[in-house]
Amino acid sequence: MRTPPRNLFDKVWAAHAVRELASGQTQLLIGTHLIHEVTSPQAFAMLKDLGLKVAMPHRTFATVDHIVPTDRQTEPFSDPLADAMIKALRKNCAEHGITYFDLASGRQGIVHMVGPEQGITQPGTTIACGDSHTSTHGAFGAIALGIGTSQVRDVLATQTMALGRLKVRRINVEGKLGPGVYAKDVILHLIRTLGVNGGTGFAYEYGGAVFDRFSMEERMTVCNMSIEGGARVGYVNPDETTFAYLKGRPYSPTGAAWDEAVTRWRAFASEPDCTYDDVVTIQGADIPPTVTWGINPGQGIAITETIPDPAKTKEVDEKAAIVEALAYMKLTAGAPIKGTKIDVAFLGSCTNARLSDFKEVAKYLKGRRVSPGVKAIAVPGSQIVGKLCAELGIDRVFREAGFDWREAGCSMCLAMNPDKLVGDQLCASSSNRNFKGRQGSPTGRTLLMSPLMVAAAAVAGSVADAREVFGVTQN
Repeated sequence: MRTPPRNLFDKVWAAHAVRELASGQTQLLIGTHLIHEVTSPQAFAMLKDLGLKVAMPHRTFATVDHIVPTDRQTEPFSDPLADAMIKALRKNCAEHGITYFDLASGRQGIVHMVGPEQGITQPGTTIACGDSHTSTHGAFGAIALGIGTSQVRDVLATQTMALGRLKVRRINVEGKLGPGVYAKDVILHLIRTLGVNGGTGFAYEYGGAVFDRFSMEERMTVCNMSIEGGARVGYVNPDETTFAYLKGRPYSPTGAAWDEAVTRWRAFASEPDCTYDDVVTIQGADIPPTVTWGINPGQGIAITETIPDPAKTKEVDEKAAIVEALAYMKLTAGAPIKGTKIDVAFLGSCTNARLSDFKEVAKYLKGRRVSPGVKAIAVPGSQIVGKLCAELGIDRVFREAGFDWREAGCSMCLAMNPDKLVGDQLCASSSNRNFKGRQGSPTGRTLLMSPLMVAAAAVAGSVADAREVFGVTQN
């Protein structure tokens, strides 16, 4: 009897299911565990209290990213807590035999960039990390899960975790994207359309003509923010683009093992005529350059639209959400978002700090200058990206334009380091969250947008349409 066609999620789940638990959850083998300095110290301390060792240290990889200063990375760090965290991670990795990409390695960076760069992130696997944006790794056709500290402990101790099975929603983005529209716009538009809770209980499978053409870096951007739409997992089926990216990476298979791996990886892709719990189709031509105006990633509008007016909605909860957001953001209902003055421009984070992001911006930024009064910083997501940007002269383009070019780290995305907003500064940011106080100041304000839109805002001194500022006519 022929086996019914299956989607990738079902295949990967079945390949890693250890047993069904009395709770109804599945004990799932975690193929790769990524750790960093923030959520691991307590987990290691719990292991020590229980007298346990790391079960499979060869499946665990560490880096330091959240607390690392990006202006000067000389140790000891000025922040005693940050200094204690990096020392604890270094000690724990040495004690348990865990591979650690330290500051001196030349391979340090944001955890969700290090995994793909090193070829550690591979199709058909399960990946866990104590960070909500672990969904990034789903771009390679993996089930990638952000977990909490107690689950970090569980994975360290057993290489497994308990998880309830998810439903799967297929999201097709068809046709072509318009000029000046990027992967960041795609995910912001999807979150606006489906809602910040629309993906609750779901894994999102992204596909369609737009994703077929996307590079791995573009796919990572979209998968990165799946969690902002409520989905626990976001992934793209592995294909030739995936394999080409992984070939030759330090932890990728070689020789005959490479050919075997590609055959295995290809078999994990969703099969034609497989079933999904839901299917959504969106036309790429309908996606505009998008900017958030509020206090969650779903509160976004096209650059040509006006800020929502609570008086024009009848839905009580929606009206209350708009009122709350406007009060915090200090924006005017019905006013155009374009032209809103900014104080800071931040280009970085695990969403948009890859080589392709900086290359694209540099192409248009060359010869331009950051507007007086705007503090602009550009932060490579990894040491490797920083090195490549230096070799290509990209860092020089940013510096000459007036950007402060930094070293690798999470930086102002979440401000667990010296890069913070001050007071109620308004920041045009390529990061993934615009929550209250997210960028370090309890009254700081964040507008999410694509890297090129961040650059346009930096040059204009206000929220601007990159198509107009830079004359963008094609992607």
